[in-house]
Amino acid sequence: MTVNRMTTSDDFGELIAASWARCHSFGLAHDSRPAAVDLDRPARQQLHEENGILLDTTESEVLPYYDNILANSRSLIMLSDGQGRLLRHWGDRRFVETGRPDLFREGCSWQERHNGTNAIGTAIACGQAIQVQRNEHFLTANRFMVGCAAPIRDVNRRLIGVLNVSSDAYLPQAHTLGMVKLMAISVENRLMARAHSRDCYLLTLNTNPDNLDSQWSGLLALDGDGAIVAVNQRAGQLLATEQLQQPICELLDLGLDDLLAQADRDSFQLRTRTQRRLFGLLRAPSARLNGHAPPRPSTPQRLAADGPLTFADIEFGDEQVRRCIRQATRVSDRDIPILIHGETGVGKEVFVKALHQASERRDQPLVAVNCAAIPSELVESELFGYERGAFTGASTEGATGLIRKAHKGILFLDEIGEMPARAQARLLRVLQEREVTPVGSTEAYPVDIRLISATNQTLREQVEAGTFRRDLYYRINGLAIELPRLRDRSDKRALFRQVHAYYREPDQPAELSSALLDMLERHPWPGNIRQLINVMQVALAMADRESIETWHLPDDFIRDLNAVTSHPAAPTANVAAHPLPDQPAGSALDSLLEVYNQHQGNVSRTARHFGFSRNTVYKRLRELGVR
Repeated sequence: MTVNRMTTSDDFGELIAASWARCHSFGLAHDSRPAAVDLDRPARQQLHEENGILLDTTESEVLPYYDNILANSRSLIMLSDGQGRLLRHWGDRRFVETGRPDLFREGCSWQERHNGTNAIGTAIACGQAIQVQRNEHFLTANRFMVGCAAPIRDVNRRLIGVLNVSSDAYLPQAHTLGMVKLMAISVENRLMARAHSRDCYLLTLNTNPDNLDSQWSGLLALDGDGAIVAVNQRAGQLLATEQLQQPICELLDLGLDDLLAQADRDSFQLRTRTQRRLFGLLRAPSARLNGHAPPRPSTPQRLAADGPLTFADIEFGDEQVRRCIRQATRVSDRDIPILIHGETGVGKEVFVKALHQASERRDQPLVAVNCAAIPSELVESELFGYERGAFTGASTEGATGLIRKAHKGILFLDEIGEMPARAQARLLRVLQEREVTPVGSTEAYPVDIRLISATNQTLREQVEAGTFRRDLYYRINGLAIELPRLRDRSDKRALFRQVHAYYREPDQPAELSSALLDMLERHPWPGNIRQLINVMQVALAMADRESIETWHLPDDFIRDLNAVTSHPAAPTANVAAHPLPDQPAGSALDSLLEVYNQHQGNVSRTARHFGFSRNTVYKRLRELGVR
């Protein structure tokens, strides 16, 4: 006899309870049969035509990256449209065996009113990703499986489909839910890119440059004038907007010319108008390259042959940096963990790479893990590995995990303050017992690692707030060092020259002027060395084969500088005599037009005359109605 009593997981209990209430209101009973459907050929063809792009994008551009789920013989992937009608399924054929064919026929409705509480229908009803355990299904007939599903939305946030992974096995599902979320976001992003990559710029955004390639990144499509054509949910959260046709430069502290100059280059730093620091990657429209030369390569050329980073590449006489190096090298070959503090962008990862080269473990692996870049549901399996079949979607061969990959070498945990609580507990056991047990396994593997952690947060405050384990904090806090902010370093001028030499092309001038070095030295550098690199790359791109001058620098660089000085700082007297971007234009608009006409409409020469960026000239000319 089946006991029809609802038992729910902690995470989704309220949603499951609400779903059961809806099922009662629909007149369903636990022994009701799932709704049958048998579409004829024309109806199936119409269903496919209506959802052709969604189907093709999912099958050809997303599923190949998740073949480990398809390789698991105990799971089935299902894709429905926004109305819960099944479009296609992939994976385990046992789900469609005799006795259940109606559930998995194309066109079958998985809405709650037809199929009771289930992952697809309940995800549609509540509008979010959800996990439905066996006995949480309202219909007894569906209790042979566990389902995890996530909605798929278009750029207007309209529900267009649901992606589901179901299993008939009693296996942990937290990791599977994380994978389904990633897959759904992947589909959304691919659909946006597919629709707009030909004619629009695609701007990827995230809070850290190391996770720009993550499916959790924000994505915007921009037209040639910088207006937002499409925006995914994550980008809307980062920029606090989902408004289309809004100029992107109204949201960013960066001019349009400076932004577009970053196209097809490396990642760069930017700030929102609310002073939130982000990182971006910009791709130019594919149609723009037709009949044109390809963009300049984004990989910088070193002056010397490529080689591993050493401390000679990052220290030029600053006493605090020198002290950090001295302390770290003295303990690097001892069993003493190192905790590096420092603002975002001060060069924590570069410091660790140089320390690795200076240690006895230089010939062993350095495994760097950004704890903030891994979705929380997947942190444990990524770090500690998992046994074959440990969860739905797990590779049939299992996974070693990043900690075991660092065996005999150095494990670098960046942004460790972002590590979820469960992973903190497992990490503590690894550090105490010197062995790691993969998810779903009972076998422990010995590991020999040197641990280096880094954070831009105050971990002690997180300990007091209860978000970071006190025992783990004292376990990782062996030697604590703090890398200085760029504005506090005494060797800034040498560092400026080093970055310039690193990123300039061979045919560009080899020296920076003293006046420009003075300006760089006065700058507050809120983004530290990472900001310096971005500013230098933009300036070199704008200067081309000329020496870098003020008008080659980004507008936000000038604004930062003006914020800490009582008058505009610039390397030429010209600049001080004219308003810079944040100053009132006043009568300067008239003089701008006069100079613009003198130079026969040449924006670059006009910008050079006044000593500010071309984007500022464009902005002033638009105010005058000239462009």
